[in-house]
Amino acid sequence: MIKVFNKIADLQNQLFDDRKQGKEIGLVPTMGALHEGHASLVRRSVAENGITVVSVFVNPTQFNDKNDLKNYPRTLDADCQLLEQCGADYVLAPSVEEMYPTPDNRHFEYPPVSTVMEGAHRPGHFNGVCQVVSRLFYIVKPTRAYFGEKDWQQIAVVKAMVRHLGIPVQIVECDIVRDDDGLARSSRNTLLSKEERAIAPNIYKALKSSLAYAKKHTVKETHDKVVADINAVDGLDVEYFSIVDGNTLQDVENWDDTPYVVGCITVYCGKTPIRLIDHIKYKE
Repeated sequence: MIKVFNKIADLQNQLFDDRKQGKEIGLVPTMGALHEGHASLVRRSVAENGITVVSVFVNPTQFNDKNDLKNYPRTLDADCQLLEQCGADYVLAPSVEEMYPTPDNRHFEYPPVSTVMEGAHRPGHFNGVCQVVSRLFYIVKPTRAYFGEKDWQQIAVVKAMVRHLGIPVQIVECDIVRDDDGLARSSRNTLLSKEERAIAPNIYKALKSSLAYAKKHTVKETHDKVVADINAVDGLDVEYFSIVDGNTLQDVENWDDTPYVVGCITVYCGKTPIRLIDHIKYKE
């Protein structure tokens, strides 16, 4: 039976006992509304660690849009059922007051990886991510922490933070999980209407088709084609599409500039609209 902890001290006491038995700890940080993408992270942690902790916490400090925070799906009971099926041991589901008994005034900035793309379009977002993830690392003291590649830039920022703070944790990157039609699994997908869900897969369709196109065209031509293909779909609007060096996250001008090239995209879907992110690897 999975154990749910609302109090940080209670979880820490439990983990103290587990460590005395020599068990390694895996952590999967989430904001809940769990899906198969999260489940794949949890199953990997269960396979690689003696204990798996999953945090379910909608972190207010990483939202720069109050409506986005308000509307973010919250499904703790269903989340716990899924986590139990995946073999997770503990869930940390704290209140905001428990997580932040006093305001977190720490400031994290890791240019260039934290200041481009999502960092530029969502001011303060990665600062909030670093606040909550570092706090979770201090609370749980995991051996390994698992992150999905859908939030690809986030992984780069978390790695920079771990190096900066000297936190002894292994960051494990896990493959993106997609629905059969190619749409990247995301908690935000539950907010899509039937009509919006039907058009959303065009994002990955355009990215995937650009792989072959890129072999005979420039970076700029590839960029413009992806944007045009997606914007041609009624109900989709590209916020940005950046083709970058996979390590520095800086824009590339030519395919030969670096051996690691990734295209990162954010698209608004529908009238609400719902903000969806994805990426494609051109060279790795």
